[in-house]
Amino acid sequence: MTTAVVASLLGVAVVLLGSAATGVVRPRRYATTLDFYVAARAVGPWRNGAAISSEYTSAVSCLSLAGLIALHGVPMLWYSVGATGGYVVVLILVVAPLRRSGTYTLSDFAQWRLGSPLVRRLVTGIVTVIGMIYLVAQLQAAGVVLHLVTGLPPWAGGVATAVAAVAVALTAGMGSVTGLQALQFWLKLLIFAGCALVLWSAWRWGMAAPPAVPVPPAVPRPVQEHVLAGTGDPSPLGVLSVLVSCALGAMGLPHVIVRVYASPDGRSARRSVVAALAMLVAFYLLPPVYGVLGRVFAPGVPADAMVLVLPARMLPGPVGDALTGLLAAGAFAAFLATSCGVLVALGATLSPGTPRMARIARITRIGRFRGSVAGAALTALLLSWAAPHGSVILLVMLGFGLSAATLCPVLVLGIWWRGLSARGAAAGLMVGGGLIAVLVAVEGLAPAALVAGLGLPIRYPAPFVAPVAFLVMVAVSLATPGSVPAGVSRKLARMHLPEDLGEAGIDRSSRRPGHSSR
Repeated sequence: MTTAVVASLLGVAVVLLGSAATGVVRPRRYATTLDFYVAARAVGPWRNGAAISSEYTSAVSCLSLAGLIALHGVPMLWYSVGATGGYVVVLILVVAPLRRSGTYTLSDFAQWRLGSPLVRRLVTGIVTVIGMIYLVAQLQAAGVVLHLVTGLPPWAGGVATAVAAVAVALTAGMGSVTGLQALQFWLKLLIFAGCALVLWSAWRWGMAAPPAVPVPPAVPRPVQEHVLAGTGDPSPLGVLSVLVSCALGAMGLPHVIVRVYASPDGRSARRSVVAALAMLVAFYLLPPVYGVLGRVFAPGVPADAMVLVLPARMLPGPVGDALTGLLAAGAFAAFLATSCGVLVALGATLSPGTPRMARIARITRIGRFRGSVAGAALTALLLSWAAPHGSVILLVMLGFGLSAATLCPVLVLGIWWRGLSARGAAAGLMVGGGLIAVLVAVEGLAPAALVAGLGLPIRYPAPFVAPVAFLVMVAVSLATPGSVPAGVSRKLARMHLPEDLGEAGIDRSSRRPGHSSR
């Protein structure tokens, strides 16, 4: 067993076992079930911002983005702008009103704002699909990383990540998960920044090993035969598609938006997002460093593997092996942080869905939550084994695009337009989600010549489908004013007035304070 394998296994084991022990051995106790879900609404802005940043800096941010910069050059730098720009949109349009609504999940918000079980079911289904896409991406990336650095079979990395994430999500509650994710963000930032500094210094001062083959001149790379949601396309339209997906889709990511509800009030929620923006700006300075080094020292290496291959290419020997182990540990911290957040969000979304069966079986609210978490993790594992393995960023951008075309219109119009009706929201959700599904299926399955002949929306769905979803919601709402819910003016006032002028302290989620979570 080589030094690199030992270092990688040690780093991964420390991250997974240490994280699981942090949540399992001493989980935080709560007085009510509601406190279990929202950490008693007492998470401060900086800790909440670090947790948001930790969930958002997933496998894509740590691995795939640097690989794309190495493969395609300067145009891929816009991905970092889109990733952080999405939070500016969330900060301006969504954060404080959503926190003041008193709901907990996007499904709760949809039913509270529109009073429609159908809209709730549609939102729940879309949130579940997006969450599954994210989970599958993390588990597949974990398998790729562990196989690359240790030679273990790919399924081992996914299983290890899923088990650790389930252990934390089942026992810890939102408060412990938030603290763990905040710690993981600083761990990731320290590891990736420290390794980047060492590798850059080695290149700058001539200590890095020269490339084995001459570096090819920087020329524009051809567009892939199949481009999913604009991913990996350096053309202006490909970059625009990714920017639109990130800017509009960030507000609908279930594992990110759930953080809004853990803040004490709307002002604190805004401060959390501002803190997250500052942290993300610092983190996204690092992928370009790895991308530039990868373009020189690891040309032609697949995007998801480039960061982990780089230390051995530049500094063969113990130093390179140690850096590889550190980067593997940082990557698994990213997988685990995002997986925990997604599982908590999915458990909270799905657990109210079977109250009748729960009463028959005498299952508590926390029991339903834990059953939903375990079921979501098992389903994601099966899907990660069954789905074809490709670049992780393809799956993540698909989740962003689906969110931009469905949940974004519901949130923006539901918060800012009193005329949104239940029928309009349902129609927009079905049209937006259906179009994304059809376009992605055609792009992925049809021959490249047919895709090219059908036009631009096939390759770049988000900039075309998101406006259509908005228009459908507005048009159907104007045509069906009778399905605008009663009391909409009071609900808008609650969302937009400061807490000291509104009904502060009211929770409108589908859950009510119940027995102790422990």
